[in-house]
Amino acid sequence: MAVWRNVHACSVYRGMVGGCELGVEIRVDVYSSSHMIRILGTIFAGLMGLAFGSFLNVCLSRWPAGESVVKPRSHCRNCDHSLAWWENVPLVSWVMLRGRCRKCGTAIGWRYPLVELAVGVLWALSFWNLSENLLQPGFVSIFQYNILIFILFQAVLYWILVALSVLDAEHLWLPDAITFPGIALGLVATLYRFVLPWNFHSSQNPPSINWQEVQRHLLFSYAIHRLLAMLAAAALILLIRWIYKLVRKREGMGLGDAKLMAMLAAWLGLPGALLAFGLGAILGSVVALVLLLVPAARRGSETWAGSKLPFGTFLCAGGIVSSLWGQSMIAAYLRWAGF
Repeated sequence: MAVWRNVHACSVYRGMVGGCELGVEIRVDVYSSSHMIRILGTIFAGLMGLAFGSFLNVCLSRWPAGESVVKPRSHCRNCDHSLAWWENVPLVSWVMLRGRCRKCGTAIGWRYPLVELAVGVLWALSFWNLSENLLQPGFVSIFQYNILIFILFQAVLYWILVALSVLDAEHLWLPDAITFPGIALGLVATLYRFVLPWNFHSSQNPPSINWQEVQRHLLFSYAIHRLLAMLAAAALILLIRWIYKLVRKREGMGLGDAKLMAMLAAWLGLPGALLAFGLGAILGSVVALVLLLVPAARRGSETWAGSKLPFGTFLCAGGIVSSLWGQSMIAAYLRWAGF
């Protein structure tokens, strides 16, 4: 006869052999079913990220050229060789082909595997970070549904930020066709995250309080607060742009950076957007120092001062870091500052 007893992540076995109880306990580290599902879900999210990263590469190659992202099928842009299915497997095909076209031998840029890897890793991190309580016993199902929806929102945010970072790095272009829908989606995501817990809260309380009226009032106040955050974030870029033009007598930051900053504020709030700006400024300064020290790194410009830096790329990188670890970074800074 044997009795199994679960203790956290371990199992304790007490056995009876020949009518005598064993004098030892065997502890075996095991994963709970919810933990295993979380791991499998993270792997699946990463694989989906690789697939959507591969599609993003198609968009990034064809959008600037005004081509359709649907037709023709994936092909070498040098010799028009149509890719077989095994040449189109995200990340793996690039490694198998050693970064070159199978037919003409033209080099396939590092951007392709890096974009696929970036989206895959970010989607996996998003699922892992947000799904901690997704499968906990007794967890309210409406909040589980809310977490799944917000994971999808986060995946869209990372897809947009990777797209904008590459477009700005390669073409110094932050298209309105991405930033404006990104702003709208950010508002929807944050308001959805705010509203759903109130729906659950109101359903569990007596009708003596008009929870719908309270919710409408708070939702309106929250939306106004977030809109003001977007305006303040965009105004920061516009102010820097105006001062730069006043001093240097030429354009510095583009209007696309202001729209990107507003988009980050819509998703992350003003503190998160300011953190992204600070991180982007630090990263941009590091790159500027590289340009200063390595003349070969200057892109088509004879002087360091004449080099154009894609600040939107640095801002997107800061936005990704802020989205993943922004709250803990801000909390650590406030503790250090004594607040």
